[in-house]
Amino acid sequence: MSRIGKLPIPLDKSVKATLTGDMLKVEGPKGKLELKVQPGFKVEITDGQIVVRRPGDTGNDRAVHGLMRKLIANMVEGVGKGFKRVLEINGVGYRAEAKGAQVNLTLGYSHPIVYQLPPGVTAKVEKLVTVTLESADRQLLGTVAAQIRELRPPEPYKGKGIKYSNETIRRKAGKAAAGSTSS
Repeated sequence: MSRIGKLPIPLDKSVKATLTGDMLKVEGPKGKLELKVQPGFKVEITDGQIVVRRPGDTGNDRAVHGLMRKLIANMVEGVGKGFKRVLEINGVGYRAEAKGAQVNLTLGYSHPIVYQLPPGVTAKVEKLVTVTLESADRQLLGTVAAQIRELRPPEPYKGKGIKYSNETIRRKAGKAAAGSTSS
């Protein structure tokens, strides 16, 4: 039995889950999400919790069991509490500004970059260099954060660029430091 797949998913009082055919819909204060349940898998909603049961014991069924349970757990947590991702911008003159559903970024290029946020993702900018992204959909949030980071990834020599707040950039010594050691 899958250690992750067999765990029940507790539902908060503010979260409501319904199963219609093979579509699982979850509603909460942060939004609505839906997921198509894999063929053969059974999702049972009872006593304020969701349980995922797999159809058999084949390798593929065992592999997908934990995945289905975690996807549903992420949906429940997302519509209940929401997810947050923080990006930090490092560099002289680098900054961000949030205007409605877009983020204006100045990242040292010859032009400013306007990033259009997809529906369901909101952005707040603090002190011009910290961008906080929030969403109920964890997968969408991760994709948006990765796309914004990709606009100017952090470089190892001066550390300039966009990085996740919990990311550590491994710094390298430049050619000046390399030349001074060989005497």
